[in-house]
Amino acid sequence: MKIAGRVVIRVFSTYSTAGYESCNTAVFCIADGLSAVAVHRHAVHLLEAVFRLLDPSDWRVAPVVLVQQGRVAIADEIGESIGASLSVLLIGERPGLSASDGLGVYLTWNPRAGLTDADRNCISNVRDEGLSYELAAYKLAFLMNESRRRKLSGITLKEDSQAALTKAE
Repeated sequence: MKIAGRVVIRVFSTYSTAGYESCNTAVFCIADGLSAVAVHRHAVHLLEAVFRLLDPSDWRVAPVVLVQQGRVAIADEIGESIGASLSVLLIGERPGLSASDGLGVYLTWNPRAGLTDADRNCISNVRDEGLSYELAAYKLAFLMNESRRRKLSGITLKEDSQAALTKAE
């Protein structure tokens, strides 16, 4: 199946979208982007870390979708296609920034075609020598919960997980 000209490995029609209409539905997408190495090295570790933090009674998570040669906006169209409230994209970042194996994470509330970067939150440089899986997962879980609570994402949703962590201590 193709969406926005990109090959989607997990074909939506192979599973039912029934039950994903809940306002707590998230879809995680993984795209090689500009660094397949980053996805290969870090995506599964980050997913494992974030799934440990999300309350399964609070979130319905759609099957993970893999996209070949995907770009950031693909998660908006995938989320819209299955009726997800929130999309999360793990994508290989551009080699040559600080390293060739950095993983980026983009979160969008109410994903749909036509959104811009201002509508997304980004966590970048997830890798061994950058942001740890545990810290990235904590930031992502915080953003997911706040995005759902406030029903927004992007420039109107500031990541303040450190303040939340400090309060919890």
